[in-house]
Formats: sequence, C-alpha cells, structure tokens
Amino acid sequence: MFKIGFDNEKYLKMQSEHILERIKSFGGKLYLEFGGKLFDDFHASRVLPGFAPESKIRMLMKLRDKAEIVIVVSAEAIEQNKMRADLGITYDMDAIRLIDAFTEIGLYVGSVVVTQYTAQPAADSFIKRLHNLGIKVFRHYPIPGYPSNAKLIASEEGYGKNDYIETERSLVVVTAPGPGSGKMATCLSQLYHDNKRGIKSGYAKFETFPIWNLPLSHPVNIAYEAATADLNDVNMIDPFHLEAYSETTVNYNRDVEIFPVLKLIFEGIYGECPYKSPTDMGVNMAGHCITDDEAVQEAAKMEIIRRYYSTLCKKRNGLTDAEEVYKIELMMNRAGITTEYRRVVKSALDRAAETEGPAVAIELSDGVIVNGRTTPLLGASAAALLNALKILGGINDEIHLIPPVVIEPLRELKTKTLGGHNPRLHADEILIALAISATTNPAAALAMKQLEKLRGAEAHATVIVSDVDSSIYRKLGISLTMEPEYQTKKLFHGR
Repeated sequence: MFKIGFDNEKYLKMQSEHILERIKSFGGKLYLEFGGKLFDDFHASRVLPGFAPESKIRMLMKLRDKAEIVIVVSAEAIEQNKMRADLGITYDMDAIRLIDAFTEIGLYVGSVVVTQYTAQPAADSFIKRLHNLGIKVFRHYPIPGYPSNAKLIASEEGYGKNDYIETERSLVVVTAPGPGSGKMATCLSQLYHDNKRGIKSGYAKFETFPIWNLPLSHPVNIAYEAATADLNDVNMIDPFHLEAYSETTVNYNRDVEIFPVLKLIFEGIYGECPYKSPTDMGVNMAGHCITDDEAVQEAAKMEIIRRYYSTLCKKRNGLTDAEEVYKIELMMNRAGITTEYRRVVKSALDRAAETEGPAVAIELSDGVIVNGRTTPLLGASAAALLNALKILGGINDEIHLIPPVVIEPLRELKTKTLGGHNPRLHADEILIALAISATTNPAAALAMKQLEKLRGAEAHATVIVSDVDSSIYRKLGISLTMEPEYQTKKLFHGR
C-alpha cells in the first residue's frame, strides 16, 4: 500500500535556501552542475514517496529571478546521433526541447555550450541552427590528457582556449540532455575565466542520488546503483570526507575518483581548494526531508526489483549482457529481497498458469490485486485495465463497459482494413472505445472517472507487452514490470 515518506514542501524550502547560502559563500556567483532529470524525475518520486516529479523545477522557480540556464551538449554525441532512450530523440534535439521547456515556465536560458568541439559537420549544422534561432552558442574544446593533466587543464592551453560563456545572473544552472556531456568541465572552465577577470565565483554539484547522509546499504542508495548499472556507477564511502571530518558519508565512485584531480584544478585556479571532499561539493538536502524511513525503504526495494525486470527484458532484446543482470541480482541480495517481494509478480504468474496464457496483475493503492488474462477480444494489459477500473468504481463484474458489438468492428478495422495481425485490442484502443461508450453508458462514464486513481499502482505482465501497452501504463502512472518472454516465437514483435 502506498505510504508517504517524504516531505516535499520542506525539501523545496530547504533546498532553495541551501543553494542561496552556497551562492553567498562564493561572493555572489555560483555555477551549479545539475545532475539527473530536471523535468519529470520519476525515479526520485518512486523511491522517495511524496517527492513530486517536478520538484527540481519548482525549486528553481523559487530562485527564478537569480537563475539562468546553460545547456551543455557534446559535439561527439551530436556527431554520433546519440539518442535519449526515454524520449526517442537525439541529444541535439533534446537541447532544443529543453530550451522550449524552460522558457515556457519562465526560466531564462542564457546559452548553449557545445563541448568536445573539433569542427564536426553535425555539430556545425547544429550550431548554425541555434544561431538562426537567435540562441547564443559557445564552443569548448578537447584538452589532451583530460582529466589527469591538471596543470595543462588550468592553463591558457586548457580551459583558456574555451569560449567564455557570458552570463548575467548569480546562479548559473548547468544542465545537459544526458551523462557525459561535459557539465563539470563547463563549470570549471568558467571558474578559470572568471578568476582571470577578477570575478568571484564558485562551483557546486546538485545530484539527488546517492543520498550522502543515508547509509551505504540503504535501499534508496542501492536503488540508485540499480538505476545506473549500465554506467558502472558504484556507491562508496567518501574517504576524503571521512578523513577531513571523521564523518561517514556516501558518494559515488566517479566523483571520488576525480576529486584529487579537481582539487589540483581548483588550486590551479584559486591557489587553494574550497572543498575538502566530494561530499562538500554537493548541495542536496533530500536526506533531511525523509519523514518515514520504513515507507522509503519499502518503495526503494520495489524500485530495485523493477530495475531488475527492466534489465532482464533489455537482455532478452539484446540491449545488454548478463553482467548487468548479475549486478542487480547482487544488489537485491544486499537489500535482502527477491522478486517475490513484489506481490503482483506471483499473482500474474499464478493467473497465467491457471489460464495457460499471458496475464497481467495490477496492485491498486489499497493493496487489492486485480488480474487480467488474454482473451479473443482483449490483450491481457487491456483486460487488466478494465477490471481495475471496475473494482475502483464498484462496478459489477458482469456489466460490459464496452459491448462486444463495439469491440468487433474495431477488430475488423485492425485486421481486415488496416492489415494488422493481432485482432486483440490494446490498452490505448480499449480506452478510446471506453471514452466513446461513456457518452451513452453510465457504467463506462463511471469507469472513466477512475483512471486518475490508477496513478501509483503496480503491475506485472507474464510476457513482454507491446510498446503501446507499456506506454499507456506509464502515462496512467502505473509502474509495470514484465517477464523476459514474448507471447510468440516471432523474431519481430510489433503492435
């Protein structure tokens, strides 16, 4: 059952106040490297129940008058046509999308920085497009020996060769479409140029995970490792913080490994390093806003299992290897859980065994589990969805929300007219049919009103469902996991 474990309003207040304090500590100018997702941070909302997916944006809105956004995108990523898997668009297109998204809510986007620039043709085309759109663009160049050669990096032949980003406000939020874009290097390059110009400025890092003041073995921090298993991120005790303060804190391997180099770079710029540890660089206050640790641990354990199933399906599709699966299995062992911890898994598998066909189970927010099986008319995802809406609306199971006389013409349209091979209706098609039926059928209208109650539900399918079904579940706020099996033995699995 869903339990709140995080105080979102407290978080917004503490986080914005802490960033303002950090700005003051550096004389009024701060470059803030923003990791993770600024918009729609659903991972955080899943493992910290009560955390709103738009919390980071709401926090920035509190600082709107002081903040400007700098978007960083790697020329190498542009040249390689690198994609954002969750959105299905390239990094350069996502940079433009981000500009629109920030501008639409009233946040000021100052410029775009193209890093690792070596006159790549695709990068030049992107830069030209941004110029035509009236967006300021700056170029940063590769530095030989980066990040190890600290002496060269903090010199005229290193950061000194980069364009200086002209900024106007005291808080410069540096963000990017994805990892490896060069956010940190962009911030440090600015410190180098500001120092030359006699401008006092500083750097800080805002990463929600791992949460530095939770134990290394806390399920929330393990869930972060599971989410980044493909990046080889590993949580670890920050040895520099332990040595400096005799205080145990958690960071992740990349920041710990790079800190000695960062320290040398800071010393090359300022003459001394303002931080004693990677943890010192962070400004995240999320750990102070957990109100129910038991609820948070429960949510994080569920997320670890979701990541496990996601990785199993990626492996089934040839998108990863067994090593990533083994990593998350080890994380599950550390968290003391198995797949049986996720109640919908057993329910769906039992239903599939009974019906000898694919099944889907949905656990509602009150703990009730609803099943759906594959029928001649409906796929299991669509059937489970309709059954859940009946339960939520107190609608008799014998009542047809969508009469067969409505479903049958849709099946004929799919197969005979449009040439489809699957006559069963998907989740999107069943919702459209339900919306049409709602105009004349009071039970269907009542069912439509229950859709919002599905947000936060858990679901499991005994086969890999279609992209359209998984997309509908995601849009409804249902967290879906799937067994790494296909319903048929075909090599191509479309709609």
